[in-house]
Amino acid sequence: MADGDRHPIQAFSSPLSSNFSSSSSIANGILLNSLLSHLVAAQPTAHSKTSASLGQNLRGMYGQGPQQGHNNRLSGAPGRGQPNIPPVQYQQYNYGQQPQGHPHQHHAHHHQNLQPDPGVHGLPAGNMGHSSYSTGAHQASSPFAAGSHPSGQTATTRGGSGQAISDSWGEQLKLYKQAQEAHQTMVEQHLPHYYARAKASDNKGVVYASEGTTTTEDQEVARNRPSYTTNKLVKRQDWHNLDLSGQGVRKIARALFSYDFLVELYIASNKITVLPPDIGKLRCLKVLEASHNELHELPPEIGMCTNLQQLILFNNHITSLPYELGFLYKLEMLGLHGNPLMNGPLKDEIMNKDTKSLINSLLVDAPVPPAPAPRLPITVQDDVASSLERVSVLTWNILCERYATKQMYGYTPPSALEWDYRKQLILDEIYDRNPDIVCLQEISRNAYENEFSPSLAKHGYRGIQWSRPKVKTLPNNMVGGVDGCATFWKTDKWIVLQKEMLDYSHLTITRPDLKQNHDVYNRAMGKDNIGTIILLESRVTGSRLIVANTHLAWEPDLCDVKLLQIACLMENITRLGDKWTRTPPMAIDKKQAIQGILEEGEERQELPPPGPSQEYRNNTDIPLIICGDYNSTPSSGVYDFLATGRLSHDHPEWLGRKYGNFTRDGVEHPFSIRSAYAHLRGGPHELSFTNYTPTFREVIDYIWYSTNTLELVSLLAPPDKQALTRIPGFPYYHFPSDHIQIMAEYVIRPRKDKRAVVEPDFGPSSRRT
Repeated sequence: MADGDRHPIQAFSSPLSSNFSSSSSIANGILLNSLLSHLVAAQPTAHSKTSASLGQNLRGMYGQGPQQGHNNRLSGAPGRGQPNIPPVQYQQYNYGQQPQGHPHQHHAHHHQNLQPDPGVHGLPAGNMGHSSYSTGAHQASSPFAAGSHPSGQTATTRGGSGQAISDSWGEQLKLYKQAQEAHQTMVEQHLPHYYARAKASDNKGVVYASEGTTTTEDQEVARNRPSYTTNKLVKRQDWHNLDLSGQGVRKIARALFSYDFLVELYIASNKITVLPPDIGKLRCLKVLEASHNELHELPPEIGMCTNLQQLILFNNHITSLPYELGFLYKLEMLGLHGNPLMNGPLKDEIMNKDTKSLINSLLVDAPVPPAPAPRLPITVQDDVASSLERVSVLTWNILCERYATKQMYGYTPPSALEWDYRKQLILDEIYDRNPDIVCLQEISRNAYENEFSPSLAKHGYRGIQWSRPKVKTLPNNMVGGVDGCATFWKTDKWIVLQKEMLDYSHLTITRPDLKQNHDVYNRAMGKDNIGTIILLESRVTGSRLIVANTHLAWEPDLCDVKLLQIACLMENITRLGDKWTRTPPMAIDKKQAIQGILEEGEERQELPPPGPSQEYRNNTDIPLIICGDYNSTPSSGVYDFLATGRLSHDHPEWLGRKYGNFTRDGVEHPFSIRSAYAHLRGGPHELSFTNYTPTFREVIDYIWYSTNTLELVSLLAPPDKQALTRIPGFPYYHFPSDHIQIMAEYVIRPRKDKRAVVEPDFGPSSRRT
């Protein structure tokens, strides 16, 4: 840290560790000091109104009442005004006998005024004042089971009744005692920032990972979820934990929630009556300690903090839980002891099972929300001649069924994750939008052959699907599950003249200028991404249209491979465009005969008589549309290359690697193309994401079109932002994939054929001359 940098929590006068509170800039310190002044000066707010009866205790995210039979299990008996449960008598539970190997570790470093009680102040190095719990917490086999503990030790019992204490409840009692001791230290001894002080002691002599080092948890980036570092420079952040405990705070200022990088937040032992909805902005939060406050309820937005592992709320006045807590699939400890809620049946749920069981119950039992506001078309240009031919295109990564697992999407209700439910929503959306062309990514061969192709055939579509190249190496019983890209078109409007699949790995390693390049073999050869290109011709006007569909590599650290793949796609579009300009027009009678093999249940339809084929002089004259999941944000090299037509040989996303002519001369393409949704940039309807998950919300799907041959008419509006304030990620009800569909409508510009030059005639004298 530079000498000029000040500690943002120096107002606390606490011996804080650098990891806990060191700032990366003076601005952070100024902002936090301003925040603290608001916190101290804020006036108390009125307590939130609680329900008059137990039947209204459980609140859903959409204002609906609970499902019958749920409130008695998830709600405590007494309402507002119920006194806190008196401190539990730990001797009754044999609390003093700690099992061996428990994650609590004893530390000798404490504040000078604190009594060294290792049974109370033992703090692990990971989270301040709380234990680190594995996701596989044991469950008691029976609420009243007697006998041996799973570890072989005799089970601890309550009051001699023979009722065993689950491991999870035992951990909660230990945390409760620690929170009590911390509260006494801050209130009676007037020593605030208890957790910061303890962390400072723990971190003495600790060597932190250097900038850019990734941990195992950082590498949990899912298969199709690029991290926020994709193609972006990461701003250094030197502190991630904040301790405001023991300050007498009554109201949390909104400025705190601009610290969206916080991992641990301690607001215990204050007088806070309301946890603001803005808490949902702290999506990196793993630990929230809010014990010994005046909270009567939790905001539904708490469900947006899907990274939470410990939510400690001891000794508040909480009487109900929102269903949105079910989104917290990583939560390992929900500390509720000392709340009126624990006077009812919920206490048995927590004591006999564990936090994950409760969270899963909330997720499964939550009511299906009402459908969000429909996505309406946005008119980009309304003065378009009605005589011009129109073409509409929809593209969508539909999330392959084999990727949609509970492990990957733990925040999604199981019924919303089922393939039958998601598949029907996807098909219904295509039926309702009725586009001329549909480009899908992550569609398996089974889904294409058994569901999409026959279903869409009944609505006038025909299609083609290619699976990833790995399908060639798998046994027959596994090939159906491999995903790929599929393109559908309306048979009454379009004829397919040619189609081609591009295996990017094969194309790169077989290029003469790349054969001897080890970077290609080490980085690109193992990626089985594909692109597809088809040439369509209008039955009525004879206009031709090139439609490409692709799915690029998803890994954030393979930006150079993505550039290779998109360069190969554009290179082959250019080559095929050259070929198709030299292809002679198709005879009308031959076009009339093109209908292909009928799908099961499809009837032969009477098609309009085709018009004569149009001829094109060069490849850029043919209208072009390129759809797909590019796994690249608008700040990426992939986007720059497509938008500008060129990428230099030394672009930083080549990562200094050698890829033959691509990195020697740079890459180019001859087309003038633009992203359709670039028209909305900076406006009220700007598309802010196409992939929406708790860890990633960015635009990575695009519809590119040739601006010299196509004119944009309308776009499908983005989803209603208000509907997403309590949805941490997709898929979800009414959102069947982790990507959203985007759609554009165009008109084909009239051809501007060159006219023959006529020599002027000035009479006989001019001819003689």
